Amino acid sequence: MTDIKLFLVDDHKLFLTGVQTELSEQFPIVGTAGDVDDAIASIRSTQPDVVLVDVHMPGGGGVTVIRNVLETHPEIQFLALSVSDSPEDVIAMIRAGARGYVTKSISPSELADAVRRVAEGDAVFSPRLAGFVLDAFGGSISPASDPELDQLTPREKEVLRLIARGLAYKQVARKLSISIKTVETHVSSVLRKLQLSSRHELARWASDRRIV
Repeated sequence: MTDIKLFLVDDHKLFLTGVQTELSEQFPIVGTAGDVDDAIASIRSTQPDVVLVDVHMPGGGGVTVIRNVLETHPEIQFLALSVSDSPEDVIAMIRAGARGYVTKSISPSELADAVRRVAEGDAVFSPRLAGFVLDAFGGSISPASDPELDQLTPREKEVLRLIARGLAYKQVARKLSISIKTVETHVSSVLRKLQLSSRHELARWASDRRIV
């Protein structure tokens, strides 16, 4: 079993139970919820690493859950799991802050792999859904279009994205093959250039610009 803490959100109890059964041997499942309000409160309380969240639920659905939780806990990663494969649903969840979107036809082993990848900061999509995201976001964000972002060096931008995803300095250092001290130096430089005072503010800044 890995140490990736997982939370499950789905209003269909039978499906929720099935997913919990399939994944409980591989991940510590810290909670489940079947409605939006309970999900928001419980996720904030348990602070999981990854949340598997359904798209359509009473009370606003997955978009509402993601937006509310990320306001206070920007380090938590969300993976949408839905029967819907419509472009509108995929794009809405990604705009809200989900790191990936897979359909409920996914196999248990593929779902477990998707959870691990999202926890590591990767973006994960079912094959036919990736095109929707590329069409919607491809080329739409240019570093030159944001004067603040343009201040940063390529390496500082890499560090910014990883820190904003909730990775610890040690994890960033490992991913980029640099020392922890170098990571700290880059973070200090980014905070100074962007006139921010903490990692929390940095994560919010990156999330607001959808560059996480």
